[in-house]
Amino acid sequence: MLGWAVTFFIIALIAALFGFGGIASASAGIAQILFVLFLILALAALVARALQGKMPR
Repeated sequence: MLGWAVTFFIIALIAALFGFGGIASASAGIAQILFVLFLILALAALVARALQGKMPR
C-alpha cells in the first residue's frame, strides 16, 4: 500500500510539472489517503502482534 501511495505522489509531481492542476491535486489527495491508511494498518498490526505477546522484529 505504501508503494501505491508513492506511485500516486510521483504521478502528482509529474502532473504538476506539466501544469495539470486537477490531476495533480487528485493524485496528491489519493496518495495522502493511502499513506494514512497504511499508517493505520501498520499500527493495528503492531498492536495486534504486541497483544499476542510477540516482539516485533
